[in-house]
Amino acid sequence: MPEPVETYDPEGVDYAWVMQTTFVLTVAGGGPVVALLALFSGVSLPTWGARASFAVRVGALLWFVVAVAVFLYARKQA
Repeated sequence: MPEPVETYDPEGVDYAWVMQTTFVLTVAGGGPVVALLALFSGVSLPTWGARASFAVRVGALLWFVVAVAVFLYARKQA
């Protein structure tokens, strides 16, 4: 078996793992959350612009919350 050309051994928090995990969790879980909030929040979304603006606002908050949670988990595990 040939040796790998490059290896990576992070000390402390692996920020690449944090970013990748944040992306996957936000995309996989964020879509249904935004859709459910759009349906049941009582906010009127009559145009595509209003819907997109709502999705960006909710998605940004969700992304931030997931990123902080994943970082704290990674820091605890390190």
